[in-house]
Amino acid sequence: MKRALLIVDVQNDFCPGGALAVKDGDKAVEVINRLIPRFEVVVASKDWHPAQSVHFDKWPVHCVADMAGADFHPLLQTGNIGQVFRKGTDNKDDGYSAFEATNLSLADYLRERKVEELYVCGLATDYCVKASALDALSLGFRTVVITDAVAAVNARPGDDIRALEEMRNRGVALVSAAEIPE
Repeated sequence: MKRALLIVDVQNDFCPGGALAVKDGDKAVEVINRLIPRFEVVVASKDWHPAQSVHFDKWPVHCVADMAGADFHPLLQTGNIGQVFRKGTDNKDDGYSAFEATNLSLADYLRERKVEELYVCGLATDYCVKASALDALSLGFRTVVITDAVAAVNARPGDDIRALEEMRNRGVALVSAAEIPE
């Protein structure tokens, strides 16, 4: 079964010091970097918002297109990322799921490469990781979330646990990085 790694939104604005920082979001980077060589297909998503967006009615301004906050975390090893999928690019949507990318279809990209199993990591567990994983599942991919390679916003304490439980209950497998073969 051909598998791929999806790195969700490991961007400066979601890491400590960023406009919408996820607590310990940068700690996922080390785990993700160790995972990248284990996958033949590696893709990533980015929030890529316009300066004016309905999305900012709910959230602080973050990940504005072509600004430093939208860049990948500087320690993320991006050399093996085959394609970046930009989402939240319009003023009319939130773009939580990587499958909502507007520059290219993630589902088509994966199917063209015969991917059947998608491993998901990145930020944030309770929003974009969850939305991406559930969309992957609904599109027919066997979906796995790497629990020690994600971090949550936790707007309400326990949102991370609730998100993982919801994903597991819907059929997403939850594993640690150590459970993924080299």
